[in-house]
Amino acid sequence: MEKLPKIGLPLVILFSLFLLVAGRLFYNINAGEAGVIFKTFDGGVETDKPPLGEGFQFVWPWNSVVIYEVRQQEVFEKMNVLSSNGLEIKLEASAWFQPNQDELGKLHQEKGVNYKNRILLPAIRSAARSVVGRYTPEQLYSSKRDAIQTEIYDETKKIVEDQYIQLNEILVRDVTLPPTIKEAIERKLKQEQESLEYEFRLESARKEADKVRIDAQGKADANRILNSSLTTNILRDKGIEATIKLSESNNSKVIVIGSGESGLPIILGGNN
Repeated sequence: MEKLPKIGLPLVILFSLFLLVAGRLFYNINAGEAGVIFKTFDGGVETDKPPLGEGFQFVWPWNSVVIYEVRQQEVFEKMNVLSSNGLEIKLEASAWFQPNQDELGKLHQEKGVNYKNRILLPAIRSAARSVVGRYTPEQLYSSKRDAIQTEIYDETKKIVEDQYIQLNEILVRDVTLPPTIKEAIERKLKQEQESLEYEFRLESARKEADKVRIDAQGKADANRILNSSLTTNILRDKGIEATIKLSESNNSKVIVIGSGESGLPIILGGNN
């Protein structure tokens, strides 16, 4: 019985050492993560092999593992930039990104775990200042929001594509102009809209006037042609034809007395 404590103490020590070593031997890498191995006695960061994938991973106890999130992430940035005429514009943008998993070792070796602040955010700021500086406040307020978003994405991507970062999207969340500039632009846009409406009404009135004038001209031309074609003989023949048809009617009694104007007969009487 007296030997049990002496035997038990070494066992406790061995078990503790086992737990300590086991804690250094196995790493649990969660979903959406990858691990970069640092070899203490063999060249440091492992860059010539893929990073450790998800799950329970064995690593020699003298090495260590740095875990990175490799799924898509989002970072927000608010900045003050200058327009083409030197006015200060407040721009709010966000970026969708993720580290290039195949080159995660190089990213860790050259940039470190703080790569978002070291590389990505400065790249977004630089691209935003470059792009916004090409446009006036009026363009930024109205028609160029989508254009600057695309251009900021293109320029940011050029900066980070060699930095082991995959840029998926840039979203311009808000563009804020100085209040006086915004009010001036809104007044101008309102005046332009009113001017367009006035021009539309004038154009409609011109088209209606043209239509009336064309109709009137057509009627005048028709009457002129008709008047020029109605001679005295034609009118007399038409009158005779009408008189004959009237005299043949069953409801009429024809009495011819003398002659009317232009020599046409006069018909009186009739039965209903």
